[in-house]
Amino acid sequence: MIIATGAEYRRPALANLSQFEGAGVYYTAMPMEAQLCIGEDIIVIGGGNSAGQAAVFLAQTAKRVHMLVRGDGLAATMSRYLIRRIEDNPAIVLRTHTQIVALDGNGHLERVQWRDDRTGDVETKDIRHVFLMTGAVPNTGWLAGCVALDDKGFIKTGQDLSQADLAAARWSLTRPPYLLETSRPGVFAVGDVRGGNIKRVASAVGEGSIAVAFVHQVLQQ
Repeated sequence: MIIATGAEYRRPALANLSQFEGAGVYYTAMPMEAQLCIGEDIIVIGGGNSAGQAAVFLAQTAKRVHMLVRGDGLAATMSRYLIRRIEDNPAIVLRTHTQIVALDGNGHLERVQWRDDRTGDVETKDIRHVFLMTGAVPNTGWLAGCVALDDKGFIKTGQDLSQADLAAARWSLTRPPYLLETSRPGVFAVGDVRGGNIKRVASAVGEGSIAVAFVHQVLQQ
């Protein structure tokens, strides 16, 4: 069995958000996206490590990175070393108690509105790229108690499985789990549903191919 049920990104409640997904709104920050943002103001939403890493990375090519967080800072949700890098980077502006309330554009995102929740003031900005780094929820609710999950609900596989995980699942084989194998022999997980996956289509496709090869090995045993 290969589990490939994916994950759903956490999305803000914006009526036309889906209209701009892939056309100004992104859920990952990779070299391809960075090239789109050269010399422009951009927005990164989120206060966790993934948001911090995205902001630092994108600041290498963007003119300015506006980090929007709903809370009063980053200390409670981000590693200290990332906070220092953000504070030391003049291209990154942290905006606390702030959230996007509207998106607008013709075919591609052209402008946004954000609101300062302390004052209620709303500003309109000509910004064409927004990175939503607010995490994802794996589609694993149906697997509770069946295979080992990490603390965020993603499926643990291969070397990420501890001896305690295998003991709890009553792992019955003398060999350790294969690279993409779960805590149950012959059950594999690939793509966004798997802990440690980099959340890219190419990665998911590659994992699927590898898992099929492992399935054949299991069937031959």
